[in-house]
Amino acid sequence: MLIHSVRTHRSADDFPITEHLAYKIAQVAADPVPVPPDTEAMVINRIIDNAAVSAASVVRRPVTTAREQALAHPSAPGATVFGVDGSYSAEWAAWANGVAVRELDYHDTFLAAEYSHPGDNIPPLVAVAQQLSVDGADLIRGLATAYEIQIDLVKGISLHEFKIDHVAHLGPSAAAGLGAMLRLDVDTIYQAIGQALHLTTATRQSRKGLISSWKAYAPAFAGKIAIEAVDRALRGEGSPAPIWEGEDGVIAWLLGGPEREYQVPLPGPGEPKRAILDSYTKEHSAEYQSQAPIDLARRLRERIGDLDQIATIVLHTSHHTHYVIGTGSGDPQKFDPDASRETLDQLAALHLRGRVGRRHLEPRTLLCPRTSPPARNHYVVAQDLDRRRPGVDSPLPLRRPGREGVRGPRGSDAQERRGDHRRAGGSRRASAGRAAVPARTVHRQVHRARRRRGGCR
Repeated sequence: MLIHSVRTHRSADDFPITEHLAYKIAQVAADPVPVPPDTEAMVINRIIDNAAVSAASVVRRPVTTAREQALAHPSAPGATVFGVDGSYSAEWAAWANGVAVRELDYHDTFLAAEYSHPGDNIPPLVAVAQQLSVDGADLIRGLATAYEIQIDLVKGISLHEFKIDHVAHLGPSAAAGLGAMLRLDVDTIYQAIGQALHLTTATRQSRKGLISSWKAYAPAFAGKIAIEAVDRALRGEGSPAPIWEGEDGVIAWLLGGPEREYQVPLPGPGEPKRAILDSYTKEHSAEYQSQAPIDLARRLRERIGDLDQIATIVLHTSHHTHYVIGTGSGDPQKFDPDASRETLDQLAALHLRGRVGRRHLEPRTLLCPRTSPPARNHYVVAQDLDRRRPGVDSPLPLRRPGREGVRGPRGSDAQERRGDHRRAGGSRRASAGRAAVPARTVHRQVHRARRRRGGCR
């Protein structure tokens, strides 16, 4: 891997196009290096995984809405849409299928300086491959490239530090993957990457507060934009440049500013694209950081006995988990059963039943007094296990660490730990953050919602 230094340059600087990050990514995409067998096998696995996730979400409302939008754009030749017959314009098929893939938060993931779901690259590339009758080998080549670029950007550039949504890495990766799949020249891919990034930078408010269905639509939007960016570049049109390094570009005004320098790894000439092997799939339909707590809750359920005896639930976890999905987020919506999306009530339901299904996450079930008190009528404390591990953001472990404890009124404890399986050198930024949610605050929210909705099932 070659490490590229990326920073802002003034418009008056001598900064040749060959030094632009977008151009270097385009060179990687255009490199005709063969796809290694293990990478090829994993690409096929992820296509299957995405199809399974899409089948599971196909009747949900956001997926149905996106599909209805796509049905207004029939095309022959075209691409297929999950759940219906016929063929449709590739960008709209990518839109509908992208929402289906993302809706359940159930496909693959990779976390490092930034977070990502690189499986989001699959819908746009498959849609274009179908419409243009691209063969399987070129599709796999394109997907291996898209995974490589997104994961490399995630390793090198943090977006969430400046409250920019992680799809800003997806637009460029999908454009690069499309360029590789279609065997386009470097200059065309370069222009497509610039437009895709320019139009897919957005704030993280889509993941905070009143979380709407846009959380599922955002990656689909990035895939659709990537297709349109490639189409426009193929017609000879240019894009804003240098898009990352420009004086008014992404780094200068949306990320770390003119003084910030990023280190982005990319494969060298002739080097195989293997980054997909660093990504991983999920066991549970939930945020990746919640996978270990869910496992812990399922194990503890058998040891707790009388749930009414729970006095305190303490979750020891990572800095990222604590501040993004835990109490450290300062976001009461994450503990509100009346919230617009599934919340940490998943963990509560698992504590109570040892399993969770679609019916168990319905609001009236979550608000039932038979199920809610043990999780909500006591302090739930999330503590940061990483506070003694100083360092900077770097690739996270293949499995998230965690320790969960439940304390009874007489001090009796039940604890369970899930191991920390790290990559070499996997230290992360440390923090001593702790937070607690007072039971009375959450209980008032539950009581108000229960009165509105009229009892439980």
